[in-house]
Amino acid sequence: MSKSSKDQIDQDEKKVLSELMKNSNENIDTIAKHCGFSRQKVWRHIKQLETKGVIWGYTAIFDEQKIGQQHFILMINRTMEKMDEKVVDIIISSKTNDLAKELGVTIESSAYVHGKYDWIMTIVAENILQAKKFSDTLINLYPHDTKKITILQTLMFIRKQHILNPDRKKLKDFV
Repeated sequence: MSKSSKDQIDQDEKKVLSELMKNSNENIDTIAKHCGFSRQKVWRHIKQLETKGVIWGYTAIFDEQKIGQQHFILMINRTMEKMDEKVVDIIISSKTNDLAKELGVTIESSAYVHGKYDWIMTIVAENILQAKKFSDTLINLYPHDTKKITILQTLMFIRKQHILNPDRKKLKDFV
């Protein structure tokens, strides 16, 4: 395969991926039309992206408030101690997620980051008390590894997962 063919495939995959980010629930014919590709070419690219692990899931974007929930961001500082391998195994297992479910909390995302904080989690809970209880549970679960957890409540999303909030004009009520 020539370099230009590889470059073209990469560009085509990026076009398909861009359309999927706009609406992964869109039908293949519409995605193909937006990309200027055939239906088969789009389907093939999607399958290749899934096989490569570039796409590793699909989700629905919802308004937490409309289902009686609230969105929170947990910003976690680690201690300077080296993490025990067992702790890392717990983090990458489903134990933390199972614990969250027991408390009525849904972990939306969890990321190890570089900067002022070491870990960022986004969660959905009924209220700040439930989010705080989950935060306290994390501190108790990882006492030698967790220095501090800061909880932020998301008041309103303007954009979420690349999608503009259809109610974004309500921001005027907040500012």
